Amino acid sequence: MHKRSYAIIGVLVVLILLVGIFAGLYLNGSTSTPSSNSKLQIVAAENFWGSLISQLGGIHTQVLSIVTDPNADPHEYESNSLDAQAIAKANYVIVNGAGYDDWALKLISASNTAGQKVLNVATLLGQRTGVNPHFWYSPYYVNTTVHQMYSDLMSLDQADASYYSQQYASLNSSLGAYNGRIDEIKAQFNGTQVAATEDIFVYLANATYLNLVSPPAFMEAVAEGNDPPAQSVVQFQQQLQSGTVSVLVYNNQTVTPLTTNMRTLATQNNVTVVGITETMQPVGASFQDWMNSELISLQNALNARAS
Repeated sequence: MHKRSYAIIGVLVVLILLVGIFAGLYLNGSTSTPSSNSKLQIVAAENFWGSLISQLGGIHTQVLSIVTDPNADPHEYESNSLDAQAIAKANYVIVNGAGYDDWALKLISASNTAGQKVLNVATLLGQRTGVNPHFWYSPYYVNTTVHQMYSDLMSLDQADASYYSQQYASLNSSLGAYNGRIDEIKAQFNGTQVAATEDIFVYLANATYLNLVSPPAFMEAVAEGNDPPAQSVVQFQQQLQSGTVSVLVYNNQTVTPLTTNMRTLATQNNVTVVGITETMQPVGASFQDWMNSELISLQNALNARAS
């Protein structure tokens, strides 16, 4: 009788211990059951898209931006094993597309993570590889992309939908200064002749109604790391010497002996040089602060030439 009682007590003790172990595992997040407090893991191939999704996702997301170096040409970025691991573990990945970050698309394909959502901005905008890939310099494309990011967050995390709605409204409000300055430049300098060393500025020139006269063949070649046709070089030099070009927009992250020579020629001919970058600077700035700062520099340069 005593032996049977001891056996029953022993079984109960074991059961209690097992229950305690499993309860501890669950509370500590060691099981496969996701915690209601877990954050969405998001990877953005570039920090300009990373800034926008981070502002939308707020406290419910953890965002990693891969291309961030302000001193390197993003077109030449080479991925590594840490990038591959981050993308493989992400719930949501944002790429620019159109040939700008093919390394990211390869990593996404290789990892083939189940349930992962991918936003290819070029695909969203109906743009193919080979077009000007600098979509973040178009306020219209930015607005479209932000709306898609918002929709994707709502789909991935329906429980926090109201929070994302608030963040979306806040971000749109914050983008107001950037959009407003574009409208100011458009109203004040519509048709003003400007030039650029590469096609990163094309979308913003169109948005501000500035007349970008530099040869497309020159701008596209520089952006792709190729030598521009000789005729386009001569034409560009003549434009900078003509006295009709107010501003030269210069990409500080794509510097070659040829672009440096064009910058020098512009300065010698009283053409104001305005520097821009492909990735956000300073690194800790928000997308809208970065863009607004560049627009202020452009507006000041145009004002100085007009006075």
